[in-house]
Amino acid sequence: MINLPAVNGKLTPNRMLSDLTWLRVGGPADVLFQPADLADLQGFLSALDATVDVFPMGVGSNLIVRDGGLRAVVIRMGRGFNSISIEGNRVTAGAAALDAHVARKAAEAGVDLTFLRTIPGAIGGAVRMNAGCYGSYIADVFVEAKAVTRSGELVTLTARDLNFQYRQTDLPEGWVLVEATFDGVSGDPAELAARMDEQLAKRDATQPTKDRSAGSTFRNPAGFSSTGNADDVHDLKAWKVIDDAGMRGAQIGGAQMSEMHSNFMINTGGATAADLENLGEEVRKRVFENSGITLEWEIKRVGEF
Repeated sequence: MINLPAVNGKLTPNRMLSDLTWLRVGGPADVLFQPADLADLQGFLSALDATVDVFPMGVGSNLIVRDGGLRAVVIRMGRGFNSISIEGNRVTAGAAALDAHVARKAAEAGVDLTFLRTIPGAIGGAVRMNAGCYGSYIADVFVEAKAVTRSGELVTLTARDLNFQYRQTDLPEGWVLVEATFDGVSGDPAELAARMDEQLAKRDATQPTKDRSAGSTFRNPAGFSSTGNADDVHDLKAWKVIDDAGMRGAQIGGAQMSEMHSNFMINTGGATAADLENLGEEVRKRVFENSGITLEWEIKRVGEF
């Protein structure tokens, strides 16, 4: 039994996580902590036994929690961490602010962060994974971020600290991102809004947005995201090598690689985390057998089998 410090937020032991992930799978966390504010988070982490693992969780848009759950304190931030403020071209957003909301608020203020509009999830995860699309990435607009360390200290992180790479950063395990600041270029609000509408229409026409998915399943072997331009090449796109291996529409249990976009894994209803992960591993195996390419997971998988 974990000895838990007193908090102002909410502590829930043995909390099932399936309803907190977009794929709707996963077992229980030992404890779910929803901090009331920054001071609550700092106080909790500084008082928590240092041997207890913590796992910061956003809105679960890019996550498979395995069926055995997580032997950790899962930290999920909400209202106290979703503010968005804009000064000139500087946009500062709490870790729980949704990427889409940040893009819209910025556009209204004449700041171009439009690439965030179609990225599922919240800012904490976007920074952690160096999220990007249409040839733009968090690293391109990043100024700084604030995080709480495992011992409860608030630190400021630079781009050098995070060492941005394709779909990853060097954020230390157990550190909790609480805020990030971006520097966008100026743009006309109406033009930015129109661009986001166009991006949404393109996404809805090519991706299974009405199905239960977690976005792209695997990183592109090319090492960069789609640009969305007419001259975009597809040879080393994850969907292309999955297609070439004959795995579009492949299914295990309730898990399926989408017929609409073969790099999207969907829960057709009743899938377990094991179904999803086993399907992903089968796709990786078939792609390697067909092309010699080893696909890397983009969806984060955590917990016990």
